[in-house]
Amino acid sequence: MSGLSRWFVLLWKELLELQRSFKLIWVPLLFILLGIMQPVSTYYLPVILEKAGNMPEGTVIEIPMPEGGQVLADTLSQFGVMGLLVLVLVFMGTVSGERNSGAASLVLVKPISFSAYISAKWAAMQLLAWGSLLAGYLAAWYYTWLLIEVVPIASFLSSFAMFGLWLSFVMTLTILFSTVLRSAAGAAFAALGLSLLLSVLSSLLPRYMEWSPGAISGYAYALASGMTLSSADYVPSVGVALAVIIAVLYGAAALLRRSPAID
Repeated sequence: MSGLSRWFVLLWKELLELQRSFKLIWVPLLFILLGIMQPVSTYYLPVILEKAGNMPEGTVIEIPMPEGGQVLADTLSQFGVMGLLVLVLVFMGTVSGERNSGAASLVLVKPISFSAYISAKWAAMQLLAWGSLLAGYLAAWYYTWLLIEVVPIASFLSSFAMFGLWLSFVMTLTILFSTVLRSAAGAAFAALGLSLLLSVLSSLLPRYMEWSPGAISGYAYALASGMTLSSADYVPSVGVALAVIIAVLYGAAALLRRSPAID
C-alpha cells in the first residue's frame, strides 16, 4: 500500500469516528441554525420587542432594517463565537485522547508516518469546519435574500473564503495544543485564548498588527458587508496565517514523534 493510500485510510478512519459520534450531523445542523437565526431575528426584531417589551398601548417601534451585507457580517460574528467554540470543543482531544489511551502508539507502530497521522486528523477537522460553515452561511445568505435583500454572490464567496481561513487557523492551533498538552480542556482553553488574544490585539492595534492572523476575521466581516479591500490590506495576514498553519503541522508531527504516548 502506498503512502498516499495509507493517508486516505487514516482520513477515512477519522471521518468514520466523526460519523459514529454523529458530529458530521449535529455540527452542520448547529451552524445552519445559527445561520438562519440571524436574518430571521433581525427581520422580526420589532415584532419581538413589541410582544415582549411591555410597551404602552399604541407604541410604535421603528427600527431601521440593516443592509443584507451587515446581516451576513453579524452571522459570521455568531460563527466566530458559538461556532468556533463548538468546533474547538469537538476536536480538543483529537490527539491527546489517543495519546493518553495509547491508541496513538498502536497506530504509529504500523508503517504510518507522524506527519501523515497529524495531517489526516487536520484534514478531517477542515472538512467538518468548512462544510459546516458553508451549510450555515448558505442558510444565512438564503434567508437574508428572502427577508431583507439580495447580497452579491461575490461578497458571499469572498467573506466565506476569508472566514474559512480563520477557522482553519484556529483548528490548527487546536491540533497543536492537543499534541502538546495532556488535557483536552487545556488544549481548548489554550487555542481559544490565543485566538481571542490575536483578535483583540488586531482590533486594538490595527496599524501594528495588520500582519496578524487575528485580523482575518475582521476582513471577513468587511467583505460580507460589501466593503472593497485591496490585496495590500489582507495579503500580509493571510500569508502569515498560511505559513503558521504549515509550520504548526510540521511542529505537531515533530512533537508527537518525540513522545507518541503519555505515561
